Amino acid sequence: MSARIRIREFCFPDDHEAALKLWGSMEIGVQVGRSDTLEEIQKKLQRDPDLFLVAEENENIVGTIIGGYDGRRGMIYHLAVQAGARQRGIGAALLQEVEKRLQARGCKKCYLLVPADNTEAMKFYEHYAWREMTEDRVFGKEFP
Repeated sequence: MSARIRIREFCFPDDHEAALKLWGSMEIGVQVGRSDTLEEIQKKLQRDPDLFLVAEENENIVGTIIGGYDGRRGMIYHLAVQAGARQRGIGAALLQEVEKRLQARGCKKCYLLVPADNTEAMKFYEHYAWREMTEDRVFGKEFP
């Protein structure tokens, strides 16, 4: 990773627009939804603001990761790196930093979701010792 890259905590509300733009630019993987609005991000930050990280280069956000911790299990989502900044270790640095912060909170097990067609993301996570949990099925429900 370049020395010009700085990993820091997300600054609310200043970083929201840049993060949304990055997520929307992703070809595959990050899906911007109603939980990504300014109001919903503010709710997330009330719980664990130190787990929402950005990678910054020349004062521009080039990467993000959001971690969550409920006191028992961790969750990672919205790992995104700008297309022109990939293959420089930014995603790895974001992942390692959020993992370190989750472990410091006492997290023993963590989950993340990868769309079934995102083979590059699967390879990335496998490289960092994440494994597909084929014994579990994921169920979800959207509330109105």
